[in-house]
Amino acid sequence: MSIDSPLFPRAELEAVLDPCGSGQMLPRGAYLDPAVTSWELEHFFAGSWVCVGRAAKVAEPGARMAVRIGKEGVLLVRSDSGELHAFSNVCRHRGHELLPCGESDTRSTIACPYHAWVYDLDGSLRTTPRFDPPEGFDITEYQLFGLPVTEWRGWVFVNASGDAGSFEDHIGGFDALVAPYQPERLVVGATHEYRLEANWKLAIENYHECYHCPVIHPELCRVSPPTSGENFSAPGLAIGGSMNLIDGAQTMSLTGESPLPPLPGLSEKLRRDVLYAGVFPNMLISLHPDFVMTHRIEPLEPGASWVECHWLFDPDEVAKPGFDPSFAVDFWDLTNRQDWGACESVQRGIASRGYDPGPFSLEEDGVREWAATIARGYLEGGVRP
Repeated sequence: MSIDSPLFPRAELEAVLDPCGSGQMLPRGAYLDPAVTSWELEHFFAGSWVCVGRAAKVAEPGARMAVRIGKEGVLLVRSDSGELHAFSNVCRHRGHELLPCGESDTRSTIACPYHAWVYDLDGSLRTTPRFDPPEGFDITEYQLFGLPVTEWRGWVFVNASGDAGSFEDHIGGFDALVAPYQPERLVVGATHEYRLEANWKLAIENYHECYHCPVIHPELCRVSPPTSGENFSAPGLAIGGSMNLIDGAQTMSLTGESPLPPLPGLSEKLRRDVLYAGVFPNMLISLHPDFVMTHRIEPLEPGASWVECHWLFDPDEVAKPGFDPSFAVDFWDLTNRQDWGACESVQRGIASRGYDPGPFSLEEDGVREWAATIARGYLEGGVRP
């Protein structure tokens, strides 16, 4: 976005960034305007490193999975060498999708379901059945378009535009904070999907503060004081901080108890904390002493979002007879639904004539940092570390 043709008047965004005050919420259109959502899909999603799920879903040679990032279709493919590739999900012949979005399978090649052009797992074009090539046709010039992809701590990140810079700069110092939990060795023990009738940014704003917790999360406040912990500061595009467990609590559950031991290798301090962090633009990571929970958020329209919640556990514990993740799932499903109700109410409020962006409290410093990141992104045409 150029400064000459901004999505919003510059003064409205400068109020969000105000270095002399507490900052404030984004302008109304950031949550309601389809043109803003379309711009975000291009510049914040396709233009950044986006988490598309766990690497375990494409672990074996020949495994494929089709996802959407912003408006771009992406095909993930594990080659025979073990390397993970990301391609535009487009056949080079007539543009047909190579695999419907959301589907996955395992094949030794990539075959277009329209005219059966066949590609190797590295994206090179192998055969063009019943095709009478024009003069000068060179099969080596029609490989699939590759996209930057990386595996980080068991998750897959893709940059659909190819110009977001290095993933190492994107994740920055947050990697060192996550490393003790070894999420790359954990496995998914439970999954919930939600449709949230609110803008995708509202879910993330809600996550970044516990100012609301005494009002709508009594169960949470019984096991973790809402004013405990501290924010972290690290290079990269992760925002967050910790909260402490009350004396006697082992984890975030309805009773504070856990049937599982702490994850191996955690310090005594990490066994008493829960670290909450958001990795721009769409991933929330909650690191508990005994499990890791993630939320992956995608915009559906200005006033609706899709949320995937994963609970990750030690594979040795999951393999034991009688493993039951309900202690963690029940607690966070209840908390999620409490949060979704609040976010949906805010969405309705923003749509009313009475909405005018209000200031943040000192307890909402994480939200202020998030809102400032978005406002700078609107001004600068994207978000970079």
